[in-house]
Amino acid sequence: MQKRLLLTLIAIFMLSSIRAQKPKVPSSSEIYESIQKLNVLGSVLYVAAHPDDENTRLIAYMANHVKARTAYLSLTRGDGGQNLIGPEIRELLGVIRTQELLAARSVDGGKQRFTRANDFGYSKHPDETLEIWDKNEVLSDVVFAIRQFKPDVIINRFDHRRAGQTHGHHTTSAMLSIEAFDMANSATAYPEHLQYTSLWQPKRLFYNTSWWRYGNKEAFDKIDKSNMLKLDIGVYYPLKGMSNNELASIASSQHLCQGFGRISTRGTQDEYIEFLKGDPLNGANNVFAGIDTSWNRVKGGKAIGTILNAIESNFNFTNPSVHVPDLVKAYKLLQHIEDEHWKALKSEELKRIIQMCAGIYLEASADSNWATAGNMVNVGLEVLNRSDLPITLVSIGNISNIDVSKNIKLDNNTRFIFKEVLKIEDDAKPTTPYWLNKKGTLGMYQVEDKTLIGKPETPRQYTVDFNLLIENTPITFSKPVIQRFSKPDKGELYRPFEVIPEVSARIKEKVFIFENDKQRDITVVIKAGRDNLEGDVEVCHPNDWQVYPKKQKVSISHKGEEQTLVFTVIPPENQSEGFIGPIVHIDDKDYTKELIEIDYEHIPFQTVLLPSESKVVRLDIKKRGENIGYIQGAGDVVPESLRQIGYNVRTISTDEITPETLSKFDAVVVGIRAHNILDDLQFKQQQLFDFVSNGGNVIVQYSTSYRLKTKDLAPYDLQLSRDRVTDENAEVRFINPDHEVLNYPNKITQNDFKGWTQERGLYFANGWGNEFTPILSMNDKGETAKKGSLLVAKHGKGYYIYTGLSFFREFPAGVSGAYRLFANMLSLGKDEIKNALKLED
Repeated sequence: MQKRLLLTLIAIFMLSSIRAQKPKVPSSSEIYESIQKLNVLGSVLYVAAHPDDENTRLIAYMANHVKARTAYLSLTRGDGGQNLIGPEIRELLGVIRTQELLAARSVDGGKQRFTRANDFGYSKHPDETLEIWDKNEVLSDVVFAIRQFKPDVIINRFDHRRAGQTHGHHTTSAMLSIEAFDMANSATAYPEHLQYTSLWQPKRLFYNTSWWRYGNKEAFDKIDKSNMLKLDIGVYYPLKGMSNNELASIASSQHLCQGFGRISTRGTQDEYIEFLKGDPLNGANNVFAGIDTSWNRVKGGKAIGTILNAIESNFNFTNPSVHVPDLVKAYKLLQHIEDEHWKALKSEELKRIIQMCAGIYLEASADSNWATAGNMVNVGLEVLNRSDLPITLVSIGNISNIDVSKNIKLDNNTRFIFKEVLKIEDDAKPTTPYWLNKKGTLGMYQVEDKTLIGKPETPRQYTVDFNLLIENTPITFSKPVIQRFSKPDKGELYRPFEVIPEVSARIKEKVFIFENDKQRDITVVIKAGRDNLEGDVEVCHPNDWQVYPKKQKVSISHKGEEQTLVFTVIPPENQSEGFIGPIVHIDDKDYTKELIEIDYEHIPFQTVLLPSESKVVRLDIKKRGENIGYIQGAGDVVPESLRQIGYNVRTISTDEITPETLSKFDAVVVGIRAHNILDDLQFKQQQLFDFVSNGGNVIVQYSTSYRLKTKDLAPYDLQLSRDRVTDENAEVRFINPDHEVLNYPNKITQNDFKGWTQERGLYFANGWGNEFTPILSMNDKGETAKKGSLLVAKHGKGYYIYTGLSFFREFPAGVSGAYRLFANMLSLGKDEIKNALKLED
């Protein structure tokens, strides 16, 4: 029974992400937990660098056991990571990871904040990190977060004293937190913040340490822990039917794009936090020791606390609505306290609890999940009181051009449906992640509206105010406009309501590689955001390229429909590269952005507007072999990229790795992290080795040394490491300059390593058999040479190759040298085979 309950709760938590816009319909136990949290006036801010850095165990413990208002400040949105669930990288990956963080917080009970720091990829030292991030601006955002959230306690995920021993972003997050701890209460530090918030001094700062900081559990057991607090984060929550560590596992599992899906754990589990600065603990084992977290904390709060504590002590689980009169009394008293911070926070909490106790259902559902500026959209408004309380719907307002007086008594369980028309303003801005509105730098997002800094997502533009009278007290509940709809195979679904441009355009491929000077057709897709769209389209291009025709007409009758146009691109005779992009002319307005939709079941549907452009590269490239098999790993665009240079690429599953299937290919490429995520690949290794022995080439792209599915990664000894070169401009030295892979069919030079993006590579080998020939040597500043980025071994008639070079990043960026080198890898030995076959004939 317990196991079944746990599985049910897990399913509910997962659905809370899928249906993130659905109005909350809580159980009595959830209402009671909300009242418990209402009676705690204490805050904790957890600080780290990336999505998935956060310790969900500790966040869940603070939010659900301590009942403190708890938030996670992630300095970045994780743009620099890899993606295990799809092809999105960089900005789009950051959007996904932002939503995964919000999904995690919806489970563990925390809030979420960010800075403007951009995750540019792995960094080995804080000095390097702060050369790319703007330290002053990121520190400003950390101080701003502290001043706005006003935590009593700050907990750092990482140790500020470990510069150069771990990820530079990690250490930097802790260093900036240390610095911001005192600056947040200084009027001379970032005084511009004070027009939006006020000064604040946190009481204590901790570091969330663990045995991994000291290398192993034995070493950790030996250290002095007199300056640490030990917390049992395995506490059990009867109201939830699960323990804190089970809850935390579900929260952590929301980070699916990073492969954090995990089994839940339970039972006693110790967590340690080390005191760093602030008010001494004086032997107490409580982060809030000496801090009043009761309603007595605020002037005038005692009377409020008396009411609310009585409700908590005598909560009616069978009929929570009996508490509404007292909740309303507390709400009215709360409006007169002087502390604006707690007044605003606790007023919203109280309103939410009043709504939950009375069973009030409020919804504003549009008949579409999007509209364009100047458009009309029908909105259905639903109001329902599921209690015997005397509640009146006074009016509905705040929505554009809707301000309707109702004065309707809401009888128990009598549903009221209203139809209204929402007019989108003529100057309404399209909905898109606010941090992507302006082009930023490698290390920083650019945000013009300072009030948005730190927010996890763009606030909803359209909300409806339901003005109710409860216990003769006016209370307004604001609800965002959403779309509620259903699909036969999925049931009821919810999507956020968005404003989109009246037209958007995209070129299907983001990179076009021209291996010669032959012209190529490209496809431009135009999507209408409104009915009766008329205009014309042209494609901008570099001066030495040509596009024909110059312009084409576009005519689309209905919004949501698309029209496909074909343009011919003529490359120059010589090597060249640049960008092309569509321009749509509609009524003297030009539109140049692409509307990107991100649709995964574990996060809400997302729309993102980005400049529509594709890179074109006239490449001097030669190749041997034609047919390539591709074993998909964690997700990349390598197959599409190889097709760009003329290869026939077929993606094959592990079930298809048979001698008969492999015989059709000249080479097989194994996708990134395939040996980490494909369980059955370990049973197919020998067939791949035999394929090489018979004359094929196998190229294995990087896998992590952690959680490898097989020990026999290669036909010879091969050991992976965590070695990487993060400087994309690091010098590349040719260890074996005469090797075929550097000379045939393309002569590889230093120019081929110019223009690389984010990094040279990662998870290089650091041990290999004599059969392997290392090709390249490279290293980051101050480090020893790394020679395991590209290893080639002759095996029978073919070649086995391991590479940690980041082709999965370079191909989408159109880096010509990466294409040329990869073509050489695929071409190894192909002329030898052809010549041998001729001799046999």
